[in-house]
Amino acid sequence: MLLLSVLLASTPIQAALQLRLDQADLDDRQRHSTLQLLEKAFNRLPPLMIEKLDRQVSVSWSDNLPAQVMGRATLGGKIQLNRRWLPALVAGHSLGFTANRQHGTLENELKATLLHELAHLYDRGRFWPATERQLVQRCRSQHHTQGAIGLPSQCRGQTARRFTLSDAPRLLDLAGWPQRVGQRGQRETINRQRDRSVDSYELHSPQEFVAVNLEYFLLDPQYHCRRPTLQAFFRQHFGWAPAHTANCVSDLPYMSASLDANQSVLGWLDPARIYQVHYLLAEPDQNWASRWGHSMLRLVMCAPGRPLGADCMLDLEHHLVLSYRAFVNDLQLSSWDGLTGVYPSRLFILPLNQVLDEYTKTEMRSLSSVPLNISREAQINLATQAISQHWSYDGNYYFVSNNCAVETLKLLRSGSAHEQLRDLDSYTPTGLLQTLAARGLANYAPLLQRDEALRQGYYFASYRHRYEHMFAAVRANLNIPQTTIDDWLALPADQRHLWLTPADQRAAAALLLLEQAALRRYIHAIQHDLKKRYLTNNGTHDQLSEAGQLMQQLITHSNFLSRPADLFDQGYGIPQAAERDLLEDLAKQRHASLLTTAEQLNDQLGALLSVKQQQELNAIQDNIQQLGEHLQQLHRASDGFVLP
Repeated sequence: MLLLSVLLASTPIQAALQLRLDQADLDDRQRHSTLQLLEKAFNRLPPLMIEKLDRQVSVSWSDNLPAQVMGRATLGGKIQLNRRWLPALVAGHSLGFTANRQHGTLENELKATLLHELAHLYDRGRFWPATERQLVQRCRSQHHTQGAIGLPSQCRGQTARRFTLSDAPRLLDLAGWPQRVGQRGQRETINRQRDRSVDSYELHSPQEFVAVNLEYFLLDPQYHCRRPTLQAFFRQHFGWAPAHTANCVSDLPYMSASLDANQSVLGWLDPARIYQVHYLLAEPDQNWASRWGHSMLRLVMCAPGRPLGADCMLDLEHHLVLSYRAFVNDLQLSSWDGLTGVYPSRLFILPLNQVLDEYTKTEMRSLSSVPLNISREAQINLATQAISQHWSYDGNYYFVSNNCAVETLKLLRSGSAHEQLRDLDSYTPTGLLQTLAARGLANYAPLLQRDEALRQGYYFASYRHRYEHMFAAVRANLNIPQTTIDDWLALPADQRHLWLTPADQRAAAALLLLEQAALRRYIHAIQHDLKKRYLTNNGTHDQLSEAGQLMQQLITHSNFLSRPADLFDQGYGIPQAAERDLLEDLAKQRHASLLTTAEQLNDQLGALLSVKQQQELNAIQDNIQQLGEHLQQLHRASDGFVLP
């Protein structure tokens, strides 16, 4: 201790960082406590940082700092600590102390303050050769980017090394200042990764983000669990990581954006079970909000206990979909709000089977699942970054400039860190897929043979194709006068009923599927009619108003499914073991409340149907029941049948 005290207080004898206590008015106890603090902070520093900061940094206590400020670095590179905390440090207690950044004790907070300010000195690049700094500063001035975030693309290559740590493209991607699509070298100026923040001050600028996060990287044993991708970045940068570690949860928690009462709302993703990552494209349709298609990512998860391999493609019930969507928090989708960024942009995590039902059955859109050519490490990192985004990101959705394709591309960049993605730009889902394929990042080969792609799970056809095939079988068997599937489904249910009894097994099976399609179609029409009636109601129909309020309540209270940080405010980053029980309890309570509201809404909507609507609904359901009984009778009279 005596030797270290001499080193800390004297002129350095080798090229390395030295912390110098520069204050003569301290008594022995104050001096001893301060030197101990400096020693503990110094011992936390990465060797590379000590080596590169080859200078003497003076540390002193100041009476001139605001009460809420623990410490500050001066323009001259000196560090001042707030003297109001010196007596408590000497006494060894934290009475009256409230940690601004939750490092716990007063000593830890003062230690973190020293590390924070040293991180700023390191990040400012003062240890790099002056010629390199001058080159970059001159380039910044020429391109008028003094206030921009990140190193301009025009300046990269004028120096062999990055000017500052906070300018590193990889750090900016992970930290929440991603590159803007279509504006090479320019980055977002506002950080939207604001949920479960380690400290809101980190969102102020990349420089503060680096300083704040280095505090936790160096001091918090759970940092590598809560912010694994950032911990990996700092570990790679320094070629070193702190020795202290904590046990991380092996599975990563997420909210399943589903109202299925038979499925747990809280899911756990095990990155080790990922077999492949696919680019999942929903075909465009005529709806203005989806005319360019929809970009998603599919995590092909193997069933528990199954070895990684092609058989995992068949474990559809375990596959997950990462889907950036606008969280529309009202009953009426506004095109203007979608164009101007009013809706939040969220990362929804959904079961694949739910996505298949949503697109192929309800929206009648086919899905292409194209494998991405990225390494095993990149697949795991991508999934980990997605979970981090799920817990932290709350952006703004713009249908043109920050849509599903743009958000998916940003996740691919930050998650995989693939070189080919750095200068890749696309605003549309189909365009992004084409560009990925052109650069060898997307493998179209499994989709070239459509029948094989359907069988192996690389292509999911719209149910419209299936319905048309069924309708052709019905026409061939019964010679019905309607020539198109739409004409058939547009018939009242009682007119379709006339053709049920004459049908043979093949035609009856086809009619059953078509009648189920008619039921979904009619329910959708009823929902549209009820919404239209509600929006034009003006409070004149109490029961309709009550149903609308329930629907609005259902939408509002489902917020936590896409923004899980809304559940609780404990901790930062990815929740860990200590938060698991609370997380599960809160998720179950909120999900149960949603299901109750949904049941109440269904009851209300049933009472709002007109007599004509209720009669048609009953007639369709009767058709389905009669077809089921008819098929059973035909089956008993034969050796079975095969669906057309």
